[in-house]
Amino acid sequence: MDSDARYTMEPIGRIESTLKDRSGAPRQAHENAPPARVTISPPYLEALDGMRAGDEICILTWLHQSRRSVLKVRPRGEPANPLTGVFGTRSPDRPNPIGLHRARVLAIDPAIGFVDLDALEAIDGTPVVDIKPVLDQELDV
Repeated sequence: MDSDARYTMEPIGRIESTLKDRSGAPRQAHENAPPARVTISPPYLEALDGMRAGDEICILTWLHQSRRSVLKVRPRGEPANPLTGVFGTRSPDRPNPIGLHRARVLAIDPAIGFVDLDALEAIDGTPVVDIKPVLDQELDV
């Protein structure tokens, strides 16, 4: 791998949520996360073609308030938990703070560019870098 290689990534949209502060956000969606909306930037609206209400999707986000120098954490912020490398945890603090969120689509409007979700633990303003469908069966590779 070329050690001088540069990688670029542009957000395709942003999260709209009632969660405004990282400290008040649940760790996982099933921990009482509120509904949220993904607003898609105009250049990417066509990419919503085929997505439907009821679909399960994975949203990849850039956890913009993360501390990128953190390599070890105490899982779930519990002092009694042993220090663990971030690659073995779901900590938002990590060298490349990419968030992975699974949610169900409640409503979608590809013309306007929004996707309403049942629950999401990401905070308001979080950049979205990709959306992928959850596959209900394994694929032959």
